[in-house]
Amino acid sequence: MYSEEDLLPLSGLQHLAFCERRWALVHLEQQWEENLFTAEGKLLHEKAHSADIESRPEVLVRRTLPLRSFRLGLSGQTDIVEFLPCEAAEPGVSMPRRKGLWKPYPVEYKRTRDKHGSVAYRIQLCAQALCLEEMLQVPVPAGAVFDGKAKRREVVIFDEPLRQEVEHLAALMHEILLSGKTPRAVYAKKCESCSMNPVCLPKAVESASASSYLTRAIDANLRQSSFGQATQDEDKPR
Repeated sequence: MYSEEDLLPLSGLQHLAFCERRWALVHLEQQWEENLFTAEGKLLHEKAHSADIESRPEVLVRRTLPLRSFRLGLSGQTDIVEFLPCEAAEPGVSMPRRKGLWKPYPVEYKRTRDKHGSVAYRIQLCAQALCLEEMLQVPVPAGAVFDGKAKRREVVIFDEPLRQEVEHLAALMHEILLSGKTPRAVYAKKCESCSMNPVCLPKAVESASASSYLTRAIDANLRQSSFGQATQDEDKPR
């Protein structure tokens, strides 16, 4: 169990699921770069946290609900949590000025259907569910990710493999934090759309250390100088 002082931002799971180095650059080195994708995502979350979202009949909506899990060492907040009426004998929580019991159903907002982002959002949503289970002492078997572009929901079932992945990543976050070391870059196609690309420089450091990268750059410069000198010698009158 973690203490209050040990809790890390739950939102970091989304960075870590995408890339360990990205998480370290943001949370260890306190660096952040905005791009079109992150700006669109920010606007979408602001909409989720505003009064523009309306409740459906028999659904109670709570926005920006504070979360924490001392077991996982996480804290944060939800986009929205819908509370749905429970069936007979179904476990739930009581709500002020409402009859019966209600079951929480977290909903996370995302801006894109990118496969890498989808995995990260499912992990973050499951982490919210685990926090709700710990706080409310009721099961949270499912939630939904709202696709900002498609304007529709994707139901996410919090099965055992997904729960185990959340627990693994939460532990990894604390492990990287304690090490104080930023993981090396490993270039992949997803790096091109990452807002941290200008800071991370994955193509420059993915396959070599800083010293060897500098050595290669010096060698290339010497070869270019030698070629230029050879060209000048050939142009001299004989």
